[in-house]
Amino acid sequence: MKRLFPAPLLSLSLCLLWLLLNLSVSPGNLLLAVLLGMLAPLLMAPLRPVSAHIRHPWTVVRLIVRVGIDVLISNLQVARSVWTLNRRPPRSKFVHIPLELRDAHGLAALSMITTVVPGTIWSELALDRSVLLLHVFDLDDEARFIEHFKQTYERPLMEIFE
Repeated sequence: MKRLFPAPLLSLSLCLLWLLLNLSVSPGNLLLAVLLGMLAPLLMAPLRPVSAHIRHPWTVVRLIVRVGIDVLISNLQVARSVWTLNRRPPRSKFVHIPLELRDAHGLAALSMITTVVPGTIWSELALDRSVLLLHVFDLDDEARFIEHFKQTYERPLMEIFE
């Protein structure tokens, strides 16, 4: 069964996404959804040399909720900074964040999180994966930001992937 469905959740997600995007459950769309759900993971399996092992699924749920909340809060903060640009320009800064996370899947998730959260941009990762260079749109306290970043994003990802 694992050979036919190397990533069952991905297969199911692709099927549902196909049906959702087409807004139809006609027999043709159902057939295409099943084919897409079966063939895409099979064809892409060689591209994933190491499979991810999620150790704590509830931590994933908590992290997703936390990222959602941070996206909303950051949107409001960036909007406020843009609206008050004349009174106080943003204090943009590059921040070096020491990383303990080494898992490739965790680092990929961390890069997606920093891309989604407004006001942060993943700029560079050291070759040995020990330091992340992050650009922050408006930064008050660098030490507090680093601690928040590590506590909120890095530690849950370490719990999930390592």
